[in-house]
Amino acid sequence: MSIDSPVLAAARRARAAAAVLAPLPRSAKDAALLAIAEALLARSAEITAANAEDVARARAAGTAESVVDRLALTGERIAAIAADVRGVVALPDPVGEVVRGYTLPNGLDVRQVRVPLGVVGIIYEARPNVTVDAAALCLKSGNAVLLRGSASAYRSNTALVAVLRDAVAAAGLPADVIQLVPGESRESVTELMRARGLVDVLIPRGGAALIRTVVEGSTVPVIETGTGNCHVYVDARTDLAMAVGILLNSKAQRVSVCNAAETLLVHQDVAEEFLPLALAALAEAGVTVHGDEAVLKAAVGSPATVVAATDEDWGAEYLSLDLAAAVVPSLEAAVEHIRRWSSGHTEAIVTTSQAAARRFTQLVDSTTVAVNASTRFTDGSEFGFGAEIGISTQKLHARGPMGLPELTSTKYIVTGDGHVRGEDRQTVGG
Repeated sequence: MSIDSPVLAAARRARAAAAVLAPLPRSAKDAALLAIAEALLARSAEITAANAEDVARARAAGTAESVVDRLALTGERIAAIAADVRGVVALPDPVGEVVRGYTLPNGLDVRQVRVPLGVVGIIYEARPNVTVDAAALCLKSGNAVLLRGSASAYRSNTALVAVLRDAVAAAGLPADVIQLVPGESRESVTELMRARGLVDVLIPRGGAALIRTVVEGSTVPVIETGTGNCHVYVDARTDLAMAVGILLNSKAQRVSVCNAAETLLVHQDVAEEFLPLALAALAEAGVTVHGDEAVLKAAVGSPATVVAATDEDWGAEYLSLDLAAAVVPSLEAAVEHIRRWSSGHTEAIVTTSQAAARRFTQLVDSTTVAVNASTRFTDGSEFGFGAEIGISTQKLHARGPMGLPELTSTKYIVTGDGHVRGEDRQTVGG
């Protein structure tokens, strides 16, 4: 990789801009965000014209309409994106927050405070709204951002980033706090992943293949956003109507998102009552059920479309109107199934037993465990964060929906009054 690479040059510019941005007060960052919101509205026609080219190319290439819809921008959608940016303005600034602070017996004052990560790289797929969301969140948290969207949205992202940079510069901040990674080839992604020392962290957003590529190929630290093989477990003691409602919302309210349920587990003691109700409701919603033998038996005479499940079904993130389903002999068996097949995103239990709820939440090791609530609530805005950069399924630094605080690190500020350290109380060895 050449030191004169356009990608590395952009990363160096981002690093310089990040140093300027980091100490700025909230008022300066909020002013830039408001300028972005206004510019998006003022230049909406420019953005939609560029986006129309991407949409036309996608359709000509035979891209599925569901993907084209995620790619498309309209005046109405741009207005909604601008409103989201204004929403970020209203959020508290995490930079400078004291995580903990205390005074030592010797009089030294110790504070751990939030600071920006520095330069954040975002690698994502064909959703140009992510371009603005990521830029706004990084700016608010004091970070410079390098945006690498998919080639399918290149024209849209180029237009959006031009608008963002102009707005930021007009507000008196360095334009290079927001940059589009140069190039449309995979080589530019590889260069970004290898820019250790210039880029502080990478966040991939997209499908399993993209995330795996970044995690396995990057020398830059990665915050891994994960796929969602989410489970709904219906316990032996449950409210049947509530269980059906939670299942339908978890599975069918929006199928193409990572917090949609992909597997249903039903305790054997309630299966005879619950499955007929659930299968009828799922059939009405157009869901195909991939069931084990007990579910197949319960489906006889049901209007539901039920096929035999395979091991691939238990591990699948369908992102479609498909659902794996099994009957389990106990809560512990449900947990064992989840531990084997879950992606660690979100699991839900529907129960009227406090003991069962407590046991389930203790045993299940996922980012979010819901009790009598839909898996669809695992979302930054639903959690009250206002916005999110993604949902992390790893265990280091950030886990679950990532809002502004998760785009910061910390440093210690130690304040004394001429303090010097004396001899250690205890010497180990020697």
